[in-house]
Amino acid sequence: MNIFVIGATGFVGGALARHLVGSGHRVAGLARTEPAAAALVAGGVDPVAGDLDTRRSTMIQAARRADAVIYAAQPDPAQETAAVEELTRTLNGTGKTLIFLSGSGVLLQRTGGDWSQDTFAEHDPFIVEPLAESRKAAEDTVLGAAAGGLRAMVIRPGLIWGPGDHGHVSMIYQSVAATGSACYVGPGLNTYGHVHIADVTRLFTVALEKGQAGGLYHAVAGEVPNRWIAERVASDLGVATRSITAAEASRVWGDFGALVMAASSRLRAVTARGELGWNPEHTDMLSMIGEPRLRKLARH
Repeated sequence: MNIFVIGATGFVGGALARHLVGSGHRVAGLARTEPAAAALVAGGVDPVAGDLDTRRSTMIQAARRADAVIYAAQPDPAQETAAVEELTRTLNGTGKTLIFLSGSGVLLQRTGGDWSQDTFAEHDPFIVEPLAESRKAAEDTVLGAAAGGLRAMVIRPGLIWGPGDHGHVSMIYQSVAATGSACYVGPGLNTYGHVHIADVTRLFTVALEKGQAGGLYHAVAGEVPNRWIAERVASDLGVATRSITAAEASRVWGDFGALVMAASSRLRAVTARGELGWNPEHTDMLSMIGEPRLRKLARH
């Protein structure tokens, strides 16, 4: 299959592109710069010079040539809205496949570090996080395109972890560099559903093979309260844990990072498991504790 990956130079898109190449597919990837293009070539991916802004026409041309398009980019909301609208309009009626990578941030709950009893399967109603309204609108645009002759799907993973990630475990190691302690917000009982990058790539593969037009699929393997993560990091480094306020969290992680580290975002992958037969193989995010790359974050 000829597959075009938008976001092929990013954490998730790059892993997807490499996985698809290894599975025998012909893969092209969008590259904004010459170094990015060279990196794609080194990984067996055909570079497409372009972006989601002034060179979006190149992206659209590559999408027309492909059998399937995977959107795994993380641009600003205006660029994403325009790109998704043009992609769905261009591919309408072709019968091709478009898979949109979203995330559980659309249903994030601002709990201030408290636990939430709410957990969401694919088609459960929820209140959209205000900062993710444009992302949820992009999901709806993609899913709506399934009625127009496009095999369009959305994959919504939880917190993605694995080699090179920048998730909660990494951020708590970073808090040690900033404060001397492994930090969490408030009581630290808030939880984010998590999933390993290898299990995310497997879900995309299964969706390419047998996903349904209009399908929405969650990817989640487990969840760990932030306080538990902090306790394990503290044990690894021989430091204390510390609860911090929202204001302190903004100084440690920035405003957006503080929001995420104080929030709850819990998922159930009911449709992904039942309809596609997907089951995660990596369920223990805390198995990363002690990795040299993470310990290094605590020293800077």
